[in-house]
This record gives sequence, C-alpha cells and structure tokens, in this order.
Amino acid sequence: MTDRIGVYPGTFDPVTLGHMDIIRRGATLVDRLVIGVTTNASKSPMFTLDERLAMIERETAEIEGVSVVAFDSLLMDFAEAQGANIILRGVRGVTDFEYEYQLTGMNRALNDRVETVFLMADVALQPIASRLVKEIAFYGGPVTRFVTPSVAQDVVDRVEQIGRKGMRP
Repeated sequence: MTDRIGVYPGTFDPVTLGHMDIIRRGATLVDRLVIGVTTNASKSPMFTLDERLAMIERETAEIEGVSVVAFDSLLMDFAEAQGANIILRGVRGVTDFEYEYQLTGMNRALNDRVETVFLMADVALQPIASRLVKEIAFYGGPVTRFVTPSVAQDVVDRVEQIGRKGMRP
C-alpha cells in the first residue's frame, strides 16, 4: 500500500488558528503532511519566507507526521516532488469554494494523479484570514483570538518595526 502523502500549500503570513485547525485535522488523514510555504507575488508579505518557515515549524513541532518545506513553483510540480497524492485545502465559505473549485480543475488538468481534498474550516474559525489579522494588528487591535500567543507576539513585534519605518503593511 502506498503512503498517503498530503501537501497543504499557502503563504501563511502569518499562520492563523484556522490554518492550525486544518493542519491538525489534515495530519490525521494522511501518513505524512507537508506544509508547503510559498511566495505569492500578488501578496505583500509581512514576514520573509524564512520567518514564515520558522514560525510554522515552531507551531507544528508537536504534530506528528508534519514537515514544513518552502516552494516556488507550480503546486502540482511541488506535490509531485514531495511524492504527494493529496492536496489539502481549507475552505471558509462560498467565495473560497468558488476559487478553490476553479483551481482544482486547473490542477487536475496538470496532474490527475493528485486528488484535492477540501476541509471546511471550523465554524468558530471561519472569519479568520491572515490579511485581516495583519490589518487588525496594524491598527493596534488585539490579534490573540486569531493566532497563537507566540505568533501574536511575532505580529506585534513586526508591526512595531514597520511603524518605526513609517511603512504600512
């Protein structure tokens, strides 16, 4: 029997409680879960790729069967390189589903040997988005309801650095 290897891709800028929920639940569905941390030219990251990798490694250290790997390629090429047969995607609502549905069709056309599995976000975590966490933090709001305490501190520290430079996220 072939191992079930899953890839959960994203920018994770920063990793939220919603991401962590999908990671924990996804790790129980596969033999090995690779968290694929990528760059995204259309987003302006608050954290560097290396910082995001370290953050996710720290946050997932206690979850068995999880590894964290950077990638800057087509998702299906990355999945193939990892030996993955499953792409794991979290879905918060209808808007996410529409985008993910289209993406899944394109990915399937590129490589039909890899299945996409959708996990619905926990109802309590559905509104959480990294983009909103950054915005709340930038304006001095509390982010501890949306990220772990250590990630909250990372975000607050970064906002203080950005503020000193007179930049906006």
